[in-house]
Amino acid sequence: MTLPRPRAELLALTPYGSGRPADAAPPRHRLSSNESPFPPSDAVVAAAGRALHDVHRYPALVGEPLIDALAARHGRGRDEIAVASGSVALIEQLVRAYAGPGDEVLMPWRSYEAYPLIIAGASAREVAAPLTAAQGIDVDALLARLTPRTRVLLLCNPNNPTGEALGTAALDALIERVPRSVLIVLDEAYREFVTRADVPDGAERYRGHANVAVLRTFSKAYSLAGLRVGWCVAPAPLVDGLRRVAPPFPVSGPALAAAMAALAEDGLLATRMAALVGERRHLVRGLAELGLPVGDPQANFVWLPLGERAAACAAAFLAAGIGVRSFPGEGVRITVGDAGDTQAVLRAAAAWCDTERTPR
Repeated sequence: MTLPRPRAELLALTPYGSGRPADAAPPRHRLSSNESPFPPSDAVVAAAGRALHDVHRYPALVGEPLIDALAARHGRGRDEIAVASGSVALIEQLVRAYAGPGDEVLMPWRSYEAYPLIIAGASAREVAAPLTAAQGIDVDALLARLTPRTRVLLLCNPNNPTGEALGTAALDALIERVPRSVLIVLDEAYREFVTRADVPDGAERYRGHANVAVLRTFSKAYSLAGLRVGWCVAPAPLVDGLRRVAPPFPVSGPALAAAMAALAEDGLLATRMAALVGERRHLVRGLAELGLPVGDPQANFVWLPLGERAAACAAAFLAAGIGVRSFPGEGVRITVGDAGDTQAVLRAAAAWCDTERTPR
C-alpha cells in the first residue's frame, strides 16, 4: 500500500528545532530561544485571564481590537496592519501570497532558520547571499543575486542569529536598488533591543515605500512568546495580499487581550529594555575579555562564530546547566538573560576557554 508522503523536496529539509532533544530536561539557564527573562506583568496576566471567560466564542475575525490599537499608536490605517500567531506566521503568509513555483526568494545566510522552510513550503526557490566576514548582511552580495525571477527579499534586521544590524545608509541603499516589483519583508523581531543610533526604525522610515512590509513581534521584548502574537505594517495593497492567504481568527482572545495590555505598558517596557541592554553589554564585555569573537549584537542575544568549535562549546555550556543554540560548523547563539544567567555563562565560557588552551 502506498502511503501519503510529503513533496520530495520537503524531505530534504531539517525541521525547525530538530536538534533539540524532545525528552531532555530543561537546563537551569534557558538561553537558547531568545526568550525574555521577565514574566508578563500582573496587568497583562489579568487581561488574558479575563479573556478566558469568553473562549467558548471565536475571537475577532482578523484581530481587529489589536489592529485598531496598533494603527492608533503608529498613525496608520487599519488596512495597513495585520496580526497573526507570531511574526513567523506573517512571513509564511507573505511568501505564499507573493511567491510560488518557479519564483525566487532571496535572503542573507545565515539568517532565521525558518526562512528556508517557509520558502520550500511555498514551492519557491531559495537564493542565499553570504554574510560579510564580520557576520553582517552583505548588501552587494544580495544585489548581485537579484534576477528577473526574484519575488521576495527576506531581511532580518538585526539579523538572527548573528545580532548584527544594517545601518540607515546601507539599508536605504539596498531598498532603493531593489526593483519595486520585489516585496521586501523587513523582519524587525528584535527592534526594541537596538541601541545603535544609525539603525533605522523600519516601520517609520519606510512607510512611503510601496514594496516594503515591516514585521514586529510581542514574543521578545513584550514577554509573550508563549501566546504567539506578531504584527505587520505595510501599504494597504500588501496587507490585502497577505490576508488573502491568512486563516480566520489568527490570534486567540487571551493573546489579543494580553498584547493590548502589554502595548500600554511603555514605562515597564523601557525599564526592562534598559536592564537587558545592560546585561548584554556585560556579557559582551566578559566574552571579549576571554578572547571569544563576539561582535556588536543589537538583539537580545550574542553570537559566537566559532566554526568547527561550535558543537564543543555548546556541549560545554549544556554540561554547566546552560542551554544555548548551536549551529554546528558555524557558531553558538546565547540569549541575554538576567544577572544570574550572565554570571553562569561567563563562568562556563571561561572554563571552556581554559580547556581549549590546555595542550592535548
